[in-house]
Amino acid sequence: MGSAALPYIETKPKVIFFTDFDGTITVDDSNDFMIDNLGFGADRRRVLNKQVLEETLGFRDAFREMLSSIKTPYNECIETLLKNMKLDPYFEEFYYWAKENNVPIVILSSGMHPIISALLEKFLGHKPSSHLTIVANDVTSRDGKDINSEGGWQITYHDESHFGHDKSLEIKPYAALPDGERPVLLYAGDGVSDLSAAAETNLLFAKEGKDLVTFCERRGMPYTTFQNWSTILSTTKDILAGKVSPGDVAKQAKSA
Repeated sequence: MGSAALPYIETKPKVIFFTDFDGTITVDDSNDFMIDNLGFGADRRRVLNKQVLEETLGFRDAFREMLSSIKTPYNECIETLLKNMKLDPYFEEFYYWAKENNVPIVILSSGMHPIISALLEKFLGHKPSSHLTIVANDVTSRDGKDINSEGGWQITYHDESHFGHDKSLEIKPYAALPDGERPVLLYAGDGVSDLSAAAETNLLFAKEGKDLVTFCERRGMPYTTFQNWSTILSTTKDILAGKVSPGDVAKQAKSA
């Protein structure tokens, strides 16, 4: 793929910000919320999550089993999430700062596109501007039913990877750009599905106390932690202004 075919560099940004959605942009994970409250519950979800962390079960299969336990019509699932999900208190400020400073935001999610779109529109009060792109899994009918009927929907995965959505695929063409053409690539996430993406970027923001930090420690992958988007905003501002390099931030975090 030539650089002319890469949409996120059309405006010649100095920085591209790739990010997970659930538990990163939102305070809680919308999929976990649905599984715990509309599906088979938190106990079974934790068992499957543990198997994924121990790498005895693939994320793709575990996630499909979790979501298959939800029989609630899809439109009702979205309505429930709109009432219960909260945005990180500083993401909106980051969103508008990024728009003003030519920093494309690319959401790479293992969740489903319609849910992410609906939540963002509610949080922001409007459809997101063109500087924000969503790349996610989708939803389709189960057994020819209407998705807005009981047991009528299922997840459709973005690709054939064991994650269901290999987030690194979206980043690799940008990471492969030559010096002088390649923007600084940043990533924020909290979970195991963010690992492949993080390896392609210049700096990983890993949410404090979550699985991604555990995995980075196990694998010796550099990262810096965040509690909310105020840290991400201030660090990204400094990187864009040339005050710090992504490598410096990661080194500081590891030696802190």
